[in-house]
Amino acid sequence: MQHAATRRFPALRPGLAAGPDTMKTLPPKDSRAASSADLEAQAWNWLRLLTSGDAREVDAQRFRRWVQSSPSHQAAYNDVKRRWDALEAPARELLRARPEAVPARARHPLFASDGRRAFLGAAIGAAAVAGVAVVHPPLGLWPGPDEWAADERTAPGEQRTLALFHGVDVILNTRTSIRRQTDGGRLVGLDLLAGEASIDLRAAGPAFAVVAGVGRSLLESGRAEVRHLDGKVCVTCIDGAVRVEHPAGARQLHARQQMVYGASSLGDIAGIDPKTVSAWRQGMLVFDQAPLADVLDEINRYRAGRVVLMNDAVRNKPVSGRFFTASLDLALWQLQESFQLQARSLPAGLLLLS
Repeated sequence: MQHAATRRFPALRPGLAAGPDTMKTLPPKDSRAASSADLEAQAWNWLRLLTSGDAREVDAQRFRRWVQSSPSHQAAYNDVKRRWDALEAPARELLRARPEAVPARARHPLFASDGRRAFLGAAIGAAAVAGVAVVHPPLGLWPGPDEWAADERTAPGEQRTLALFHGVDVILNTRTSIRRQTDGGRLVGLDLLAGEASIDLRAAGPAFAVVAGVGRSLLESGRAEVRHLDGKVCVTCIDGAVRVEHPAGARQLHARQQMVYGASSLGDIAGIDPKTVSAWRQGMLVFDQAPLADVLDEINRYRAGRVVLMNDAVRNKPVSGRFFTASLDLALWQLQESFQLQARSLPAGLLLLS
């Protein structure tokens, strides 16, 4: 796929919409110094609670303590509140464009009085019609409950290198959440709650464990990459050896080998091209005859907001190409031109391709 002149889409920003039955969980209590991504996640949690109708006086008191704890906390909440308010317009726009996409539940009078709540149903329904996998949280616009306990979390498009201890380097890819594992105060591994991480062992020592889903990968030397998305875990051995332990059995991976496991299944070992698998470390996405819907799912991981494919006829069309993660607006323009798609940009981070 050849590069063409750059056509910039408006910046996509994440939004929030939820009905009262999705707003039961209290925000985290910890108000200590946190990264901007952590503060944003906490702010979304507070906003979901405060708009749920379930907030109590004690919650209001806790919220005031949280939001007043630093200017960064106040700024984070102001930002997500602004995005929440901005959902009113795209909610009504999407409802007008795709009224058939709204589930029956979202047509209930409770939702009809609030375009943002109806938007949740519309967004889920529209994405389902388009064949895009949508899980809670809807459209992946905020971190799920499993990620709230993360020690480290990267924002969309961010990569972060961690020197966990001597001889062990970890690179976190976009939208990745991890929690450190310790034994007697000694770091022995990490939980990959969501996302993708590369682990480099530069010196011999005890095995380093990466827990993802129901399985565990033990790396004694070399480099491995682990990807945990949508309930599936992909383990790749770039160099050295990795032992994968799973309730269904165990596998030993060697250099240039990969396997996938789920909650109840353990896949076979397959050969891979390390340059393709690790392209993200060089800021590239590489696709070889991948379905268009899968390509857009991958692009969505690197962008704030959400691109939704509304055209069922092209979702399985093959895509081959190399795209820079820093220039994904160009990639979207190329895909739009290649498949003759119409792009419609809505506020609060939605781009509809039809």
